[in-house]
Amino acid sequence: MAGCGCGCNKGLTDEQKKILAAMAGQTGPSGCKDIAAATGLESKSVSCKLTALKKKGYISSPVRCKYEITEEGRAAK
Repeated sequence: MAGCGCGCNKGLTDEQKKILAAMAGQTGPSGCKDIAAATGLESKSVSCKLTALKKKGYISSPVRCKYEITEEGRAAK
């Protein structure tokens, strides 16, 4: 995913931190559109960033198309 701008190969971007902060306030798994609404980011952009965060172990996907923050993600934000 090099070049997609989602920060896959770097430290956390400001947008990724914003996503983790929003997810930390959720009580359960959230969909991409819910996360986009909570952060003010575009849904397509959130989707790319969620993929990068999942690869880093900061979020998990307990159900298809739903995401929740992991303990690593809470520590990273």
